[in-house]
Amino acid sequence: MDYKFKINEFEGPLDLLLHLIKESKMDIMDIEIVKLTDQYLSYINNMEKLNLNIASEYLTIASELIYLKSKILLPNNKEESDNEEFIEAKENLINRLLEYKQYKDITNTFKILEEQRGEFFTKSPSNLKEYKSNEIVLNENITLEDLVKAFQKFLERKEYNKPITTKITTKEISVSERRNYIKNILKERKKVEFFDLFEDFTKPYVVITFLSILEMAKSKELTIKQEKNFDKIYCEVI
Repeated sequence: MDYKFKINEFEGPLDLLLHLIKESKMDIMDIEIVKLTDQYLSYINNMEKLNLNIASEYLTIASELIYLKSKILLPNNKEESDNEEFIEAKENLINRLLEYKQYKDITNTFKILEEQRGEFFTKSPSNLKEYKSNEIVLNENITLEDLVKAFQKFLERKEYNKPITTKITTKEISVSERRNYIKNILKERKKVEFFDLFEDFTKPYVVITFLSILEMAKSKELTIKQEKNFDKIYCEVI
């Protein structure tokens, strides 16, 4: 099993370097190698005094920092190639720090999103039938959806058969008026074909009548029945 070495709150030497850079208020693009090296080595030495084993990756970064520090402090009597080597080594370290910082920022963002997602809870669908009340009483062979579909087809036929020219007149009517009218019909005839209750096929009249029938079924003043599929639909007194 692979164990990740962690000193206090730092996960790896780059994490420690970013912390030191932030604490010293350095510009990551122009780090002060000498100061950063001293701080890094001081931290490592303190860990050794606490009898903590320092992982090799921390020591590798320490050697890189010491190399860069030595290039700055030693007299510049070397060839130009040595200066290029120093610049390349420093740029390599900066690039690694920038890349690590980018990954760390993304990780923090994901952590915040994970915490936010943890505040949401989901629930599987439940059967809510037990909470229903005053259901519309229909025959076991017909559902409300069946009734609506049959009614739509009926209206389509009426639309097809109506005269080309019609005269529109205003006729106001309420649900209570239609309910009383339907009650009187059922009181007299006991059983009426559903579509016989629509004497007029203007939009307001049709809507009011249909709603009245459903309200009466809901309040159990009538029941809607159909013996078999495609049979006539009847409204009966309960």
